[in-house]
Amino acid sequence: METENRIKILLVDDEVKFLKAVSERLSIKGFDVTTATDGDAAIQAANEGGFDVAVVDLQMPGIDGSQVLKILKQNHRFIEIIMLTGHATVESAVECTRLGAFKYLEKPYDFEKLVESLKEAYHARLQKKFESDQKRMQAIQKLSMHQSPLGLLRAMAKLDDGHK
Repeated sequence: METENRIKILLVDDEVKFLKAVSERLSIKGFDVTTATDGDAAIQAANEGGFDVAVVDLQMPGIDGSQVLKILKQNHRFIEIIMLTGHATVESAVECTRLGAFKYLEKPYDFEKLVESLKEAYHARLQKKFESDQKRMQAIQKLSMHQSPLGLLRAMAKLDDGHK
């Protein structure tokens, strides 16, 4: 993969050895991987990073994975999140799905399944972004037909406020 086209992954897990091993394997596969060992670090990294996909452990001390999922989905419109857990329950799977998780995978995990899930999540992200951009362009075109230049700028500012 070319450097500028690499999928940017945020990998979050409190098990440092697991985090390091998965990170190295994903890097070898061509992903641009940033790691975080807890929820606070994940949220901070996401605020600085511009990630395409996050892989988040469900059970962590402090801010758990479902809270990280909720915060990331609120603050980063197009990020896709894959939950990865060794403590899977039907209830947690339903809750994570309700909060917007793209996938819910169990540990021990199949590495190739994780890679495929990352690619699927990235494509879903691109599709959502494309559709959003299309709607925005249509709204701008519609606005531009009936506005003065200053009125158009004001209407675009309102449109931008709605996209934050």
